[in-house]
Amino acid sequence: MGSQEVLGQAARLASSGLFLQVLFRLITFVLNAFILRFLSKEIVGVVNVRLTLLYSTTLFLAREAFRRACLSGSTQRDWSQTLNLLWLTAPLGVFWSLFLGWVWLQLLEVPDPNVAPHYAAGVVLFGLSAVVELLGEPFWFLAQAHMFVKLKVIAESLSIILKSVLTVFLVLWLPHWGLYIFSLAQAFINWKEAKLTWSFFKQSFLKQILTEGERYVMTFLNVLNFGDQGVYDIVNNLGSLVARLIFQPIEESFYVFFAKVLEREKDATLQKQEDVAVAAAVLESLLKLALLSGLTITVFGFAYSQLALDIYGGAMLSSGSGPVLLRSYCLYVLLLAINGVTECFTFAAMSKEEVDRYNFVMLALSSSFLVLSYLLTRWCGSVGFILANCFNMGIRITQSLFFIHRYYQRSPHRPLAGLRLSPVLLGAFALSGGVTAVSEVFLCCEQGWPARLAHIALGAFCLGATLGTAFLTETKLVHFLRTQLGVPRRTDKTT
Repeated sequence: MGSQEVLGQAARLASSGLFLQVLFRLITFVLNAFILRFLSKEIVGVVNVRLTLLYSTTLFLAREAFRRACLSGSTQRDWSQTLNLLWLTAPLGVFWSLFLGWVWLQLLEVPDPNVAPHYAAGVVLFGLSAVVELLGEPFWFLAQAHMFVKLKVIAESLSIILKSVLTVFLVLWLPHWGLYIFSLAQAFINWKEAKLTWSFFKQSFLKQILTEGERYVMTFLNVLNFGDQGVYDIVNNLGSLVARLIFQPIEESFYVFFAKVLEREKDATLQKQEDVAVAAAVLESLLKLALLSGLTITVFGFAYSQLALDIYGGAMLSSGSGPVLLRSYCLYVLLLAINGVTECFTFAAMSKEEVDRYNFVMLALSSSFLVLSYLLTRWCGSVGFILANCFNMGIRITQSLFFIHRYYQRSPHRPLAGLRLSPVLLGAFALSGGVTAVSEVFLCCEQGWPARLAHIALGAFCLGATLGTAFLTETKLVHFLRTQLGVPRRTDKTT
């Protein structure tokens, strides 16, 4: 399979992933706004932080390393050996769910039964739902490796919709069930791949600490009460809405592309130069897309955070620390976007030895991140988590940029040029940020709905002008989006 064909399939997979993210985030967005009217923020905090952390940690430790290792390389392999390796995720999931369930029940603070009833049952059911999901891991891998787009979209969309419908039904008719509502709705070996899996397991464990670090600090160190945890999680989900809609499916799909096109154990100059050139061009375009999207969210999110929270959750979110949290998160989204693309390439191109060396960096970064999260939270409240995450992302981006620079150093390709913007476009962002900031002072958010609508209209005008400037100045990115993500091909072989 040629690199161009792999690129086309990866682009279609990213588009389907984008559809799934839009569906999932839209449903989650509406569901959270609905739930806030019926359940306490303490229950939301226990579910979205404590129990969801148990679920995501079990899945991450049991399968992430297998996914990264087994998706590396071409589809020409001994599939029976690969699938045998993937079936190990289920017993690993049982082990981690039992161990972590014991920690959640015996070592952590148990919520007040009057505030969050049925906590123990929630722990058991969330752990069980993780094991059930892991039973389908080999089938997920086959769909991802062979890029069966329609199968993936249909299966995951049905799962999201059914879970959401069941949650709404239980909230409306059985609100006294408390945590039962969310718990019931959640519900021969290739040794080369096995060694690579072990390397990625160590890396995944550390990356999980960096990804979910604030939840671990909240869960184990009790720096915030359950109510504040609930507010933080709602703001966190709202802040990451656009980022995860766009960047997560791109990162997952183009990781597959880079892993198939590039060879881990070879220098860039020793590989097929057509593949290396295509990978460099794609990386440059993805970096540009991440930078532009992140800057847009940062610039316009600053002036519209308070208004968004007031519309979404009322005074409970728009007063107090909510607006500061969301403004800080907008800056974090910029770093999150760039990091997603750089690590997508880095993890696909690293050799086993480089992955092992990188693990030492991740170990030091994980320790410093946890300490910094605790100290900053003690100093400036929940916004300290976001500041610590910004530090974490900055270091990870730096590591990945060094790797990419070294990887292409002896080749004529310079994909890091994607992180440079024209002065005209930078000026458009600066002008839009200044205009919308002034607009917020005079038009939002205590002046009534006519002033709010004027503030929104002005922001829409500035956004349109900025995007128009980007369209005129970033022609290379526009061509990439049109040819790879926007125009369907007659040769689509979706299954």
